[in-house]
Amino acid sequence: MQLLKALWALAGAALCCFLVLVIHAQFLKEGQLAAGTCEIVTLDRDSSQPRRTIARQTARCACRKGQIAGTTRARPACVDARIIRTKQWCEMLPCLEGEGCDLLINRSGWTCTQPGGRIKTTTVS
Repeated sequence: MQLLKALWALAGAALCCFLVLVIHAQFLKEGQLAAGTCEIVTLDRDSSQPRRTIARQTARCACRKGQIAGTTRARPACVDARIIRTKQWCEMLPCLEGEGCDLLINRSGWTCTQPGGRIKTTTVS
């Protein structure tokens, strides 16, 4: 009798998980992003100049209320909209672990400085 109850409970749990997956799939149709996530749509690199690579990327984000598309740890992410409005770019932690972040003088972007001295500059357009 105990075994039968356990089997029914297991079958009920499996059915419940299956229904949750089906309902989730209905709400997140193909091509839709979950709230608070981003994906890279295009990425172009130009290495035509010596010792310099220009990279341009376009991201698609589904941000929550009060957030806007930004960059965290060198990846697209949803960040607090206040950071973008005030151009305090380093508050969104755009650089990789171990890199230093500095605002450009005109606040049009930021630089990430690696421990070896290599500098990556990002401008916002």
